[in-house]
Amino acid sequence: MNDSTARHPYAELTPDKVMDALSALGLWPDGRLLALSSYENRVYRVHLDEPEQGHGAVVVKFYRPGRWSRAQIQEEHDFAAELVAGEVPVVAPLVLQGRTLHHADGFDFSVSPLRGGRAPELDDMDVLEWIGRFLARIHTVGAAQPFVHRPALDVQTFAQEPAEWLQTHQMIPLEVEREWQTVFGQALACIEQAFADHASERQSLRLHGDCHPGNILWTPAELPGGGPHFVDLDDCCMGPAVQDVWMLLSGDRRQRTLQLSALLDGYEQLRDFDRRELAWIEGLRTLRLIHYSAWLARRWSDPTFPIHFPWFGTPDYWRGQVHMLHEQLETLQEDPLVV
Repeated sequence: MNDSTARHPYAELTPDKVMDALSALGLWPDGRLLALSSYENRVYRVHLDEPEQGHGAVVVKFYRPGRWSRAQIQEEHDFAAELVAGEVPVVAPLVLQGRTLHHADGFDFSVSPLRGGRAPELDDMDVLEWIGRFLARIHTVGAAQPFVHRPALDVQTFAQEPAEWLQTHQMIPLEVEREWQTVFGQALACIEQAFADHASERQSLRLHGDCHPGNILWTPAELPGGGPHFVDLDDCCMGPAVQDVWMLLSGDRRQRTLQLSALLDGYEQLRDFDRRELAWIEGLRTLRLIHYSAWLARRWSDPTFPIHFPWFGTPDYWRGQVHMLHEQLETLQEDPLVV
């Protein structure tokens, strides 16, 4: 074991410890354990000898140590429970021994039912309209009260602090650093201006926060409970409603306009949407680009990251980031999408 692996927070999480943690909750694995795709946390599908609450298999998520406090994780769970109580189809942690958050061998973990599904067909306007209604239902629950412990989606948290960390830890190669600093500063000024223009009107509510197609599972409409259901509230936060909309848009401006129109057609059947928030889409996209680079850098001691992201950290990678920030600067100057 090299030093990097020894410092890795999941180095001690063996299959035996996963099954022991479940057994301590009265769930008895039958020995079948499959690691699911997740970089931030460790997530496993575990089959049980005896079904739990009607489930022959469960999904166990071990939270990355040091990322969230227990109060923040519990807020995620409580939000999921509120959504379920509001009959919003999300996958929420199971209540076992009177709680949803558990602890074993230095790890916080939760157990959820196994739910199937496929990626939604986002080129189908009817599907997008359905998802829009779904998002409105999530936001109606999310607007009922604020998070107390979860973060807010803002420039400081998602741009300034990550950029400072990258530079303090000398993650950007010297031959690219000055150019990156320059274009980052220009992009940051544009984002701050875009957000400041409507700061007094901005409504912040509890969001999914990471609403990309991979976090939506779709089951055939003709089946009981068919349609979309959301998974992974790990990044839930306070922010504007448009944050849960823009990651579902792709393609050229015409395609994105059509997609946005379908999403808002569904959304506004159940809840008003402030069209002024559309001016923040490209700023939010730019925040995500910056935050993503810092996220990769911070996780580099985790052995799974060099395996799955071998291109990260090279001068070519950072030149690509400079190019993308220049493109975002141009896009930030364009008129926002209008529907």
